[in-house]
Amino acid sequence: MSFAFALFLAAVAVLPVLAQEGELDKSQPVGTTPEEIIQKFAAKEKEFKTARDQYTYRQSVKVQVLDGNTVKGEYQQVFDVLFDDKGKHIENVVFAPQSTLENGGLQMDQGDFEDIRQRLPFVLTSDELPEYDIIYVGQQKQDELNTYAFDIAPKKIEGKKRYFQGRVWVDDHDFQIVKTYGKTVPDIRPGKKGQEHLYPSFATWREQVDGKYWFPTYTRADDTLHFATGDIRIREIVRYENYKRFGAKSRITYEGQEVGRGEDEKKQPDEQKKPEEQKPQN
Repeated sequence: MSFAFALFLAAVAVLPVLAQEGELDKSQPVGTTPEEIIQKFAAKEKEFKTARDQYTYRQSVKVQVLDGNTVKGEYQQVFDVLFDDKGKHIENVVFAPQSTLENGGLQMDQGDFEDIRQRLPFVLTSDELPEYDIIYVGQQKQDELNTYAFDIAPKKIEGKKRYFQGRVWVDDHDFQIVKTYGKTVPDIRPGKKGQEHLYPSFATWREQVDGKYWFPTYTRADDTLHFATGDIRIREIVRYENYKRFGAKSRITYEGQEVGRGEDEKKQPDEQKKPEEQKPQN
C-alpha cells in the first residue's frame, strides 16, 4: 500500500454524508469480485471518454470565497464546448464577468482551470489503472441506484502530474461510475518562491445521457483551504448541461457495438433527467 493511500484511508472516515446516500454495506459483492468490477468499469470509462468527446454541451462555473454567508469574492464563466469545421473541440465563452476573487484573498491558477476542465469530471480508464491503488469498500445506495464503492489514490506522484484521490461509486447494472468524491493531488506548499496552491474536495454526480452513457452533470465543492497565511473557505459549483451528440461522420462504440444514429439522438435535453431532480441545491 502506498504512503499516499494510507493517508487517504485515515481521512476517508470523515467523508461527508451527501444527499440521498444510503448506509455503507461492507459485505463482498455477490456473483462477482471487486477485481472483476474494477476491470469492467475501467473498460466502460474508456468507452465513456471516447463517447463524451463526440458531444457538445454547456459548462457553467462559479467559484466563491465566503466569510460565513457573505460572498467576499467571485469568479464566473459560462462556455459552450463545440466543434470547429475540422471536427475539433473548441470553447465559446458566452459569459465571463470580471473576477473579484482577489477581494477574498484568493487567486485561481492554471491548476484550478485544468481541474475544472479535466479532473472534476474524473475519468479512470483501463489505461490509467496501473497508476492507482484501488480498494473495494462496500455497497451503497446513491439515490435509487445500487452501487459499489471504491477508494482510489495514486501509487506515487510523478513529476508535475496531477492525480485524483478519493472515492468512486459504480452502478451495479451498467458498471459505470455514477458519482465521485475527492480532490486532485498534490497540493503545492510554499517553496523557495513562496508559492502555495491548495485545492478543495469536490463531489461530481453523473446522469445517463441518450440511455447509454453516464456523463457528469453537476459538481459541488464547499471546503476550507488552510493556507500558511490563513484559512479561506471556498465554494465551487460546476454544471454540465444540454449534451448533444455532434452530427459528424464519426463512430462511437458501446460495449463493442457501434451506436447508430437513431431515436436517441432525437431526444431533446428536457427529456433527460435534470440535475436538480436528485442533486443538492445551491
